Amino acid sequence: MELLPAIRKSIIAFVLLPALLYAGIPPTLQSDASQRMTKDIMNRAYITPKRIVTKYAGCKNNLIKDEHYLLERGNGQSEMNRKKCCIMTSTETEKASLLLDFGSELHGGLKLVMGSSSRREPSLVRIRFGESVGEANSTTSNTEWKVGFSTDDHAKRDIIMEIPRDGMIEIGNTGFRFVRLDLLQNNATISLKEISAILRYRDIPYLGSFECNDQRLNKIWITGAYTVHLNMQEFLWDGIKRDRVVWLGDMHPELMTISRVFGYNEVIPNSLDLACKQFPLPDWMNGMSAYSLWYLINQYEWYHQTGDIDFLKKHSDYISGLIHLINGKVDDAGNETLAPARFLDWPSSGNKAGVEAGYRALIVWAMQDAHQLSLKLGNTSDAQLCLDIINRMKKKILPHNNLKQAASLMAITGLMDPQQACDEVVSVGGGKGFSTFYGYYMLEALAKAGEYEKAIDIIKTFWGAMLDLGATTFWEDFNLDWIPNAAPIDEPVPAGKKDIHGDFGAYCYPGFRHSLCHGWSSGPTTWLSDHVLGIKIVDVERKQISIEPHLGKLEWAKGTYPTPWGVIEVSHEKKADGKIATKVKLPKGVRQI
Repeated sequence: MELLPAIRKSIIAFVLLPALLYAGIPPTLQSDASQRMTKDIMNRAYITPKRIVTKYAGCKNNLIKDEHYLLERGNGQSEMNRKKCCIMTSTETEKASLLLDFGSELHGGLKLVMGSSSRREPSLVRIRFGESVGEANSTTSNTEWKVGFSTDDHAKRDIIMEIPRDGMIEIGNTGFRFVRLDLLQNNATISLKEISAILRYRDIPYLGSFECNDQRLNKIWITGAYTVHLNMQEFLWDGIKRDRVVWLGDMHPELMTISRVFGYNEVIPNSLDLACKQFPLPDWMNGMSAYSLWYLINQYEWYHQTGDIDFLKKHSDYISGLIHLINGKVDDAGNETLAPARFLDWPSSGNKAGVEAGYRALIVWAMQDAHQLSLKLGNTSDAQLCLDIINRMKKKILPHNNLKQAASLMAITGLMDPQQACDEVVSVGGGKGFSTFYGYYMLEALAKAGEYEKAIDIIKTFWGAMLDLGATTFWEDFNLDWIPNAAPIDEPVPAGKKDIHGDFGAYCYPGFRHSLCHGWSSGPTTWLSDHVLGIKIVDVERKQISIEPHLGKLEWAKGTYPTPWGVIEVSHEKKADGKIATKVKLPKGVRQI
């Protein structure tokens, strides 16, 4: 197999690393830079506010003036002339405040460019970052997670600090769209030349794309892609405001999206490497046996999409050790003792019987993929051991107990007929009972049953509802039952309305602790590329792909799909007789089967 472009780039980068590391660094620092310096791999951009949501200028409306200057794009430089500044004043009894909207969810912080003050001393301000207007206005409760309150325990987002009279200052490192600034200093006036959001992101091209005659689907596809993009920091995170941890289960939908949108990216192998260092065998990944199962599934999917056999070989000992660890916990009758705690996703937690059935299906899925990995690694004994584990697990197939998560996994793994799974539970109620994480696997179950039209309708209903409520990225959790009488995230909540952010959530994400940019919610992006565009890598070693579009009610769809050999381009158009006319442009050497 020829060397993958991404691997070639990695080798070149390794050879040139010393030169790249020192490039542009002052000679004074170069002598011992290798011991003490790490270059930031992330890019930065400054974003001007899009609008002012609310302001409090006192009972006489005289505490804030010229705030419109903050909406003008600046140069980031403090200036002596002190012109074109927003003026904020506070008295003993009244404190000026502004709530700014930067237009989209961002990861990073805030830059203030000052234009002087009535005091020589620094002035006290309160800065609150929010993924919603409600969160930016919220009260913080770090001692107890509860509905109606926000938290600061992962990414500091409620900050009381002093800002200088002149010059500039940068604050914060979190996920946000809105920022509220309160001038707390008594009897003070400050001049603000600029308030800019700092976007911290990977500067990578969107190689994959999706477009059809339904704009709602187009927006859903790109929103899922952007959700994952923001979580591609130094490592792959679950959410930019929350844990900011490499979670192996959360990684699977993210990995699938990354491979359809960006193609090969080092954030996946780097994150898998880190996870193995953090959780050496016999520990479970993230302390949960389910996430060790997802590790195996992730390894299979990454190899299937990239063909990176060297990375797979690097993990061969861990993969083999994990297979043997699992084998020792499954007896001949199909009983397993992987761990007393079961986890699929949070919304399913109350259905213990259903979770048990789904968890067993997840074991089967992991062993199916581990079987293929072992064959690729030439480890035939481990490959056979995986089949043995699967056969033992099949001796005890449990009912799904009307849990969509469980039935979906059972359909995906062949433990249940996909049509039966959809008829009995997955399709029932449409998007009711869907979740942002396992919704992807519910869509996959629908695809296995040939229910493409139903799946598209659910994508538009469930994920589309988040867009209707102001989302620019997809959320950690969502429930269609939350919608009635709920206000969107991008405006103050009117009296008598529910706050879609602060008044809902459960488990570890009640209220404003709920992440509104969570990578595991990006499933529709992958699904639309795989099933509407219909592009799939069949055999990465033989450069074989398949194209089987399913347009449902759509008139046309087109897009691109990254592969290790280049980008595939397709367009599909439904003719008057219902047949689909397809045009395909393949990279050199790629064969459609």
